[in-house]
Parts: sequence; C-alpha cells; structure tokens
Amino acid sequence: MTRSEHGRRGLILGAGAAALVTGASRALAQGGGMPSAATLSAMAQRANAGTVGVISGGVDGTYVRIAADLASVLDSGDELRVLPIIGRGSVQNIADIMYLRGVDIGIVQSDVLAFAQRQRLFPGVTQLVHYIAKLYDEEFHLLARPGIARVEDLAGQRVNVDLRASGTAMTASLVFEGLGLRVETTNDPQDLALERLRRGEIAAMAFVAGQPARIFATIPPDSGLRFLEVPLTPALLDTYLPSRLRAERYPNLIPAGTAVETLAVGAVMAVYAWAPGTERHRKVSRFVEAFFTRFEEFQRPPRHAKWLEVNLAAQVPGWTRFGAAQEVAARLGGNGAGR
Repeated sequence: MTRSEHGRRGLILGAGAAALVTGASRALAQGGGMPSAATLSAMAQRANAGTVGVISGGVDGTYVRIAADLASVLDSGDELRVLPIIGRGSVQNIADIMYLRGVDIGIVQSDVLAFAQRQRLFPGVTQLVHYIAKLYDEEFHLLARPGIARVEDLAGQRVNVDLRASGTAMTASLVFEGLGLRVETTNDPQDLALERLRRGEIAAMAFVAGQPARIFATIPPDSGLRFLEVPLTPALLDTYLPSRLRAERYPNLIPAGTAVETLAVGAVMAVYAWAPGTERHRKVSRFVEAFFTRFEEFQRPPRHAKWLEVNLAAQVPGWTRFGAAQEVAARLGGNGAGR
C-alpha cells in the first residue's frame, strides 16, 4: 500500500472517531466536566452498534467508488453508518473479512473463493464467507507499450499485475495460465506501473476493474499505448465471461466504432457468515435490509454507472448466500426495491 493510500485509509477510519469525539465534547459542554466511564461506554456502544465497515479496493479502482456510494446512500446516523475502507485486493479482502476487527463486508472478485480453495489459503473459507449480492462484471484490461501488438508478444516479457494478493494479480495468474503464456510478473502499484509502461520499462500492465477505469482516463491519444485483445480459451470459459472494452469508455485508447475483446469476472459483495442472534449478524442484517429496499437509489446519478448492471436476483456459482440476504431477496423479489 502506498503512503497516499495509508493516508486516505487513516482519514476514512478517523471519521468514526470524530463522531465519538463530537459526542464527548457535547457531554462536556452540557455537564461541565469529563463524562463518566459509563457515559463514554454507552456512547461508544451506540456509535458502533450501527457501523458497518466495508473493505473495498485501491484509489484507482471501481470498488472504492462503489463503497463510497454505499456510504452516501445508506448512511442514516447511529442506526446505520457505512465506513468505506481502502483495501489491497480480493485475496487480502477475504482475509480481512475473516480475521480483521471492524471489517464486516468486502467487495471481491467472484473467482477469489475458488482461488483460495485451490491454494489452501484459508481453512473453511466456503463456510465462513458468504455473499450478499453479485454486483457487476469487471473487465480484464491489458495495456501494452508500442511494439506489442498481440497478447502472444508478451511471452517472456515483464507484465505488471498489481500488488501481491490483489485481485488483479490473482486473475492475471489464472488468465496467463489459461492462455499457456509465460510472462515475468512485477508487483508495482498501478500508478507506478503506468509510469513504467510509458517509459518502456515494462511491456504491459494488467488491471481488473469496471470500465471506465479512472487510471486510464488521463492517457493522451498520442501515447502509443494500446489495449490488447484477450482471447477467451476453453480453459478460461469455466471461470470467466466474454466482454469488450468499448471506444466510448476509452476514446483516447480505442478508435471510434471499434472495441477490444477481453474477458470479465464478477464482483461480489462478501460477508462473514455470522450466526443468527449475534450482534454482528443483526448489524449486517440491518445493512442488507437497507441495501435491498433502497437499491433503486444506486441506479440514479451521480452514482457509478456499474450499478445499472446489478441484478439482485443473480446467483454466484460456488458461493453460499448470506441468510439475511436470501430472505430479503425472496421477500422483495425481482431486482427492484419494494417489488
């Protein structure tokens, strides 16, 4: 994680402390002295009772913007407060959901559960991590320097795949394996990787994100950089979907009227499988109820365009749905609030 990401995460987490400080200040002003331990404890309990931590992704990805939308739409004071947290990718997010205090929900790629099982990373992960909803599909971007015309040209070349344990690193390893392509991977943060790509120090950079990915927005049309087509081989069809990078999303990188064939992976809102009757289960269930009943608000401006692709009735193969989410989805039906 870069220093700027640490700073942003500190600001996000610091917002929770600010509410507690404000309450303590109010108590001091009203009572004329330091509040009692019982008062502080009650204030802390109230502040935490409705707070849900959502681990997302890096500052240049789609996950953090989706988490910010969750906070903007669902925050309702002490009853429900959503704290977006900058994360380090799907594999780390799964670990944070399972082990890190303050993290209740995470946004991850749908292939992470199979990857974690295959690598034997987290014992019992399929029983301990469930999903609330499938969100949208994310495209696999493979941006190359001049002189690289096809994905086969990357054989033996250096390709950046983001930080270790990131969702991009995980998916890139599976994709290159499915293509039978051996590359030399590097693990720089994506902003640094883009600079290295511009200087010709690496051949390409991979990035899994919902298009349009913000990191590519500032690339000028005369950069010489280009997206490579990624063929969906039979080995990849079991896990991924066909997709396209569109010219209207990347006008400086894709000629008008054309598209770049690639593949996509689903994004999933994951949650720890808290037992019914526990405080954490009640808190997450409150979030689930608000998310489903107010879902239509996510599909209006200024929310991210990817919300328009979400189908709340969609199932995620290989995953178990969180009980409260299954109940609310069955009660409301379809893909709209109140239906």
